[in-house]
Amino acid sequence: MSADFTAVITGASKGIGADLAGRLLARGYRVINLSRGPAEFSHDRLENMSVDLLDSAAVTEAAAAIAARHEVTHVIHNAGLVWPKLVEDAQPADITGLAQLHLGAALSLVQAALPAMKARRFGRILFNGSRAALGVPTRTAYSASKAGMIGMARTWALELAPHGITVNVVAPGPIQTDNFWGIVPKGSEREAELAKRIPVGRLGTVEDVSNAFLFFCDPGASFVTGQTLYVCGGASVGSMSL
Repeated sequence: MSADFTAVITGASKGIGADLAGRLLARGYRVINLSRGPAEFSHDRLENMSVDLLDSAAVTEAAAAIAARHEVTHVIHNAGLVWPKLVEDAQPADITGLAQLHLGAALSLVQAALPAMKARRFGRILFNGSRAALGVPTRTAYSASKAGMIGMARTWALELAPHGITVNVVAPGPIQTDNFWGIVPKGSEREAELAKRIPVGRLGTVEDVSNAFLFFCDPGASFVTGQTLYVCGGASVGSMSL
């Protein structure tokens, strides 16, 4: 049945998105990557679409083009930016920018995909959230928009459950990706100290996050919706500063 699934993944060019795309392709899915640049790998069922997710009009246009050509079954909004700033330095434009990236882009993609999902009475809508939704220093805009994902997902879960569509959030903690290393230098003492403070004693991997996404993607996960799964090594249980 997986061969009949089409997943739109934002930011599948690298990191978590690329790992998830590869694993869905291996299961027979068709995957459409929406990112500024193409994925760093190729596959006969992988399609790359170049789009700036900060541009609302561009996302709406891309979403309509995809819906016209494909019956989308999975929308996985994985792409994200951090833009770390202390509260004294944060700007309202940071909040509106990341709200478009993390929330507005998802809305446009889901609205375009919904008619086909409803007709099929099946759909999976997934967000890549963050443990930062619980609060992390220097994350004014990021934490606000990631927390917004949780509220939006819960609302959509209630609206779409009668149509066989589930909506869930995977909320990673510190994961070894370019976004993380852009803030915490790779191989640094700071990275090692952070890993020690995580209850499981290590940083997360992209595979750790993909495992959670794969669970929610599966047709068998039809009784789980409106949930946020923290993939954080236990960091969400206590307090931790990056």
